[in-house]
Amino acid sequence: MKTYLDLMQRILDRGEVREDRTGTGTIGLFGEQLRIDLAEGFPLLTTKRVPFKSVVAELLWFLRGSTDAASLRADGCTIWDEWATREQCARFGRAEDDLGPIYGFAWRHFGAGYAPRFVRDPEASPEVVHSYGFDQIAWLVSEIKKNPFSRRLIVSAWNPSQAAVVALPPCHTLFQCCVRRPDADRPSLLSLHLYMRSADYFLGVPFNVASYALLTHMIARDCGLGVGELIVSFGDVHLYRNHLEQAREQLSRRPRARPTLRIAPDAPESILDPGWRRDRVEVVDYDPYPTIRQRRRAARVRRRAVRVPSRVLHGVLADDLRRQAGDRPDPALVTLDGGALD
Repeated sequence: MKTYLDLMQRILDRGEVREDRTGTGTIGLFGEQLRIDLAEGFPLLTTKRVPFKSVVAELLWFLRGSTDAASLRADGCTIWDEWATREQCARFGRAEDDLGPIYGFAWRHFGAGYAPRFVRDPEASPEVVHSYGFDQIAWLVSEIKKNPFSRRLIVSAWNPSQAAVVALPPCHTLFQCCVRRPDADRPSLLSLHLYMRSADYFLGVPFNVASYALLTHMIARDCGLGVGELIVSFGDVHLYRNHLEQAREQLSRRPRARPTLRIAPDAPESILDPGWRRDRVEVVDYDPYPTIRQRRRAARVRRRAVRVPSRVLHGVLADDLRRQAGDRPDPALVTLDGGALD
C-alpha cells in the first residue's frame, strides 16, 4: 500500500533519534495517521509477506477473551511466546503462558479482577472464571445494531490500573467505530478508527492493519453493513535502528494489487460465536514479495522485580478478588511480585 510506504519514508527522512526500553534505539515520529479505503481490497501488505493465518488466529483468540498463550500456540501462532515464558510470567506472579489482563481480557471483561491460574479453580473454564466485568465487544455489536450513528462506539484495551501487571501494556489501545450512509441507494458503511500509543512500523504495524481490517469486516458482517475506511492514528510510530536496512529494501518494492478477503458462507454470523475457526477466513489472490528477514531486537533489559501491593494486585483491589472467592482472604494475593511498567 502506497500510504504505508509513504509514512515509512517520512519516518526515515524526518524521524527523531530516540532511545527505548530494548536498548536498540529507534527513529520515530509522533501523531501520524494512515487512512485505508477497505473497498479497494484487503490491506495485507504486498511489499513483504504478512502471515495472514497468524493474524486470523490472534484476532479470534482476542475475541474469545483468552489470555492463554498455549491455546494460541495450538492454533499455529507463536507471536506471544516471547512474553509467555516462565521467567516473564513469574515477574507478575503468574504461571507460564498466563499473559494476564491483555487485549482479549480487556475487550471481553473490562474492569474485572484478574485471578492468576494458580489462584483459580483448576477445573474452571476461562469463561466461568472471567464471567464478570464489562463485555465491550458484545456491547459494541449490540449498540451498532440499535444506535448505529452513536458517537460512543468505543472499545478500550487500556486500563491504567492493569497496565503495570502485564509484560507488554497494550500498544493498540482503543478503537472507535462509525457508521455512515453515503446515499440512499447503498448500504451503510462501517469505518473503524484505531489509536496506537506505540507502533513498531516495520514489524508490527502491517500485522495490526490486517488484524483491524479483518475485525472491521467481521463486525460489519455481523451488523449487516458494508465496509468503509480503516483509519490508524499513531502516538509514537517508529523504526528500530536494526530495521532501517530492511525498511529501505521494502521501499524499493512496487506495491502489487491488494488481495480479496473471503469469509466462508457457513462461518458464524455473530462475531461472538465460539464456533469461529481460522479456516473460515482466507485471502484470495495474495501475491506478496518474499519475506524480508529482520534481525531480532536486542535482548530486553532485565528489570528489577517490583513488589505489587496486595491492594493493587492485577489492577484491582484484592478485596474484589476476596469477595469473588467468598470473603476468604488468600495469602497468595499478598506475596506475589510484579514488574515495572514495560
